[in-house]
Amino acid sequence: MNNENALIVFQKNAILGKVKSRLAATIGEEKALEIYKSLLLHTYSETRKLNGIDTWIFFSDFIEPESGYKAEYKETQIGEDLGERMSNAFQKLFQKGYKKVVIIGTDCPEIQSSDIDAAFQSLEKKEVCIGPALDGGYYLLGMRRFKESLFENIPWSSPEVAKITLEILNFDQVSYELLKTLRDIDTEEDLIAFFPK
Repeated sequence: MNNENALIVFQKNAILGKVKSRLAATIGEEKALEIYKSLLLHTYSETRKLNGIDTWIFFSDFIEPESGYKAEYKETQIGEDLGERMSNAFQKLFQKGYKKVVIIGTDCPEIQSSDIDAAFQSLEKKEVCIGPALDGGYYLLGMRRFKESLFENIPWSSPEVAKITLEILNFDQVSYELLKTLRDIDTEEDLIAFFPK
C-alpha cells in the first residue's frame, strides 16, 4: 500500500467464449474477444495516467502473467455473483487501510482518467459516488467506508442496477454524488452507437 486511495479494476480474463457474451451472440466470439481486448487496452491506458492512486486488478478466474495491463497489485475475484465479488474486493482494500476505494469495469470506452480523478475528488465531500451507465447500470462506484447493502439483492446486469443502488443510498440517508453518464459496450447496439458506420 503506497497511497490512501485505491482503484479496483474488475477484469474478466480475456478468453475466447468467456467475454462479452451478449455481444458474441450477434457478432461471434472471436470478434467479441478482439473488441474486449481493445476495451482493456483503453482502460489501462487511462489508469496509467493516475497519480496518488494504487491500482488493483481483480481478475475473474486467475491472475494473468504480465501483459499490456500492468498494475502494482493483482488478485482474483471471490464470490458467487457480481455483488459478492465486488463486496469482497472493497472489504479487502478497506481492511488494508485505504481511505477511499473506487471500482471500475473494463467495458467503458468513454471512461477517462479525469473521470476516475473526479470520483476520488467527490469522495472528499460525499460518502459514495456513482458513475451511471446509459444502460441503467454503473461503470464506476466509489466509497470512503464500506457499505454492504449496495451489493445485496441487486438484479445485476439489468437496467435497474443504478436506480436500486440510489434507492438504497436514499433510504439509508447516505450522501452521494452522481458523476457523468457514460456508455458501456455490452451489445451490438452499443457497439454501433459508439462506432457508427
